[in-house]
Amino acid sequence: MSEEIQPSTLYVVSTPIGNLEDITLRALRILGGVDAVAAEDTRKTRALLEHFQINKPLISYYSYNEQRRIPELVANLMSGKSIAVVTDAGTPGISDPAYALVAACVDAGIRVVPVPGASALLAGLVASGLRTNGFVFEGFLPVKKGRQRIFDRWKAEERTIVLYESPFRVTRTLKDILEKVGDRRVVVARELTKKFEEIVRGDVSDVLQKLNRTKSRGEYVIVVKGVSPSERE
Repeated sequence: MSEEIQPSTLYVVSTPIGNLEDITLRALRILGGVDAVAAEDTRKTRALLEHFQINKPLISYYSYNEQRRIPELVANLMSGKSIAVVTDAGTPGISDPAYALVAACVDAGIRVVPVPGASALLAGLVASGLRTNGFVFEGFLPVKKGRQRIFDRWKAEERTIVLYESPFRVTRTLKDILEKVGDRRVVVARELTKKFEEIVRGDVSDVLQKLNRTKSRGEYVIVVKGVSPSERE
């Protein structure tokens, strides 16, 4: 039996990371049943909803208006409204502003319901061929402050490391890993679940050469092999 949409509930709904078939049946039902959808980019979300013939009010919610928007969303939820929060692609709350809204709802005693689905983080990790029984997610690395400290920590990290990177900084980040961490085994994935999906595997030096021969599209998932106990010693 399908669950009923509950009032005063925030639904954290995962959306496709590329292929529209990434969407789940539950996600479609929730999006079609809530009172409103809070979206990082209303244009992208509107196109997604129209594709599945869903017509719902959209509320713009992104990093630059979150401090103003969160009180409004919390007030609507407290008044009995049901709201779904979505990101541009994938699972909300992973390196995007949905985290702050979820935290505010938890503090206010509002029920939060996850609606799991596609995630670039997990898609890149499971396709990497590197260890998955223990991993650390770094999100997007800082451009300047704190960057060196992260690389220093990676030198002794035994778990698999996963991070996101923009197409404009992926080459710089890989060069930094090569210089500051070493010629580790890495897997670089882009356009996951899309027509031009590409997964490149090899040592950092090899992957850099391969990427230089391709045109960058979209954000990247970078998976870095952890150091072995013997290497750490």
